[in-house]
Amino acid sequence: MNNESRPRSPVSLLAAMRTAIEEDPIVWSFAALLGLVGIAVAGRYDTFRNELYFIVCGRHPAFGYVDLPPLVAILAAATQLFGDHTWTLRLPAIAALVALIPLTAAFARTLGGDRSSAWMAAVAIGLSPALVGFSTILTTSSFEPIAWTACAYMLARGVIDGDRRAPLWAGAIAGVALEAKYGMGIWLIALGIGVILTSARRIIRWPQLWYGVLACTLIGAPSLIWQALHGWPFFTMIHYATTKKNLTGGPIRFEIGQILLMNFVLAPLWIAGAIAPFRSAKLREARFLSIAFVAATAIVIGTHGKDYYLSPAYPTMFAVGAVACAQLARWLRVLWYAAAAAMLAPIVPVILPILDPPVLARYLDATHLRPRADELTAIGAPLTQIFSDQLGWRQMEKQVAAVYESLPPDERARAAIMTMDYGEAAAIDVYGRADGLPPALCGQAQYFLWGPRGYDGSVLIHVNGDPDRWRALCQRSEVAGWIGAPYVMPYENGPIILCHGMHHPLTETWDSFRRYQ
Repeated sequence: MNNESRPRSPVSLLAAMRTAIEEDPIVWSFAALLGLVGIAVAGRYDTFRNELYFIVCGRHPAFGYVDLPPLVAILAAATQLFGDHTWTLRLPAIAALVALIPLTAAFARTLGGDRSSAWMAAVAIGLSPALVGFSTILTTSSFEPIAWTACAYMLARGVIDGDRRAPLWAGAIAGVALEAKYGMGIWLIALGIGVILTSARRIIRWPQLWYGVLACTLIGAPSLIWQALHGWPFFTMIHYATTKKNLTGGPIRFEIGQILLMNFVLAPLWIAGAIAPFRSAKLREARFLSIAFVAATAIVIGTHGKDYYLSPAYPTMFAVGAVACAQLARWLRVLWYAAAAAMLAPIVPVILPILDPPVLARYLDATHLRPRADELTAIGAPLTQIFSDQLGWRQMEKQVAAVYESLPPDERARAAIMTMDYGEAAAIDVYGRADGLPPALCGQAQYFLWGPRGYDGSVLIHVNGDPDRWRALCQRSEVAGWIGAPYVMPYENGPIILCHGMHHPLTETWDSFRRYQ
């Protein structure tokens, strides 16, 4: 790649994106369109299981939590400061997708691409089911695509343009990303491998690179210190997921899943991104990115990660591949992307909540487009797991509240509400405040560390438990009600058990309820 033709002065990410909006109106128009669509459907369904959990965690600010760093949890709680609004909860995820589009276009230009390369790379983002899907709910994965891409983009500016401040920005971005999800570590390892194995290793001698490493370490350290102080519970949960929960299959199955997740018709684009730097002199300096992509793939497969764990790496490959493929005839590029859009069209109802649950259920049955379960808990979803886990939480809270309100005043004052999983507990905490319900107890994830909250178990309402087990734990127990609603996950239908007098106080038996899974 001819570096002499490039300006040597450092250009910030913001300035690069400002240049992109002036030179690539199609890119920004496409970004705006996706943003408007995302906002329009953001409140169609209700709040997702994990979103409820994040809100509750964020209302208990900490440097870390059992299964996640603090950033997304605090952000989720902040979106609800002015009331319970699902659509405001999703705005940060939508914004991340919108920003990713011009960033990817700017990335393609940094790699030597022209206007055609820019729009090809950018539009591919909106045609990829997995990447669009990240914007539909607020999760720890919502910011991974933009964080991974921004980190790689900054390193590319250092390697290609000689921008010595760019690696420092890459480190700062990586540090913030680690406070959102630890998966950033996969990409950092992969990028490190790519830099070491190619001519990009020259940046290792730059002090700014090591300042970036220091920035990443300092920004990401609080959450890691929290994990260390609490016995690394995150790794306990990851070990359980990869050995007993995730349904990943072998490498061939994984790669087939990647092709489908990223839009089958776009596969040549990211494959070109992985290969072209080794065949084109123009893209020679981008070899470290292709090696990083291969390394990240190997890490995810080797650790039995889910299919979508690799999705954040694809925008980088779209940028590289777009530079390689922009030389195709204009009519062929337009036809190619029209075919990709046609491939995406029938999948849109599976990604975006545009159909009512009964209609969606019929659509999934008729088209056989129901996604393959990627974990044991996803098996049997009436819709998709993402959609089914957005339904029934308010009904469940009302069903529990009815049992709570039926108690005599003296028992109600002592009654604790305990749930089988963190989704149920979070729904009670978020929606139950209006009904005067006490904070929920649960042995799963972060709820375990919050403990029994001073309740002794003399009166306990257990949601969705095993009646036989609680009959043995209590002096007297009965099924006082039921939870359940149409189209929820099958395991969210069950009994509400009223326990009077646990044989052993809850404070003494609390450790037996721990479930880091």
